Amino acid sequence: MTSRMLYLFASAAPPAFELEHVIERAQAEGWEVCLGLTPTAARWLDESLDHLATLTGHPVRSEYKLPGEPDVWPQADVMLFAPATFNSLNSWALGITSTFVVGVVAEGIGKGVPTVTMPCVNAAYAKHRQLDRSITELREQGVTVLYGEGGFTPNPPGSGAPKGYPWEAALTAVRHLVARA
Repeated sequence: MTSRMLYLFASAAPPAFELEHVIERAQAEGWEVCLGLTPTAARWLDESLDHLATLTGHPVRSEYKLPGEPDVWPQADVMLFAPATFNSLNSWALGITSTFVVGVVAEGIGKGVPTVTMPCVNAAYAKHRQLDRSITELREQGVTVLYGEGGFTPNPPGSGAPKGYPWEAALTAVRHLVARA
């Protein structure tokens, strides 16, 4: 069986500490995985980066490559950006590609790469009007956004790590997206 290529991207939110298990689950389903992190997420997971690279068989990336350098990842069949923070979602929707992860998912829209994202924001951020605007913008551009029923629902601010981040919903959406493509 030929492996399918999943780009898994994550922002700095508590569910990022569960990425090892998400990678293992995706691999058990036949996915080859490349992991990309925002700079802050990379800092949070610094002690795990070598292990995560070994687990995926690909370098973990958090920065753009230099001009002229070869791309070290195979082409993606699908992308999953989860957890996606308030900042990352808004940057992506507005086309502000100052980080590697946001740049790749923004470009993925133009390349037609099927993409799923699942936010991880607290209820205070969820009240900011820009979040709804950004979610609408991404959905209008063909991104599957798992927010609200069937996806992520915000916790009260200051309540700590989200309980039960719905990783299974994200992986199910990835499977369905690829099956339709």
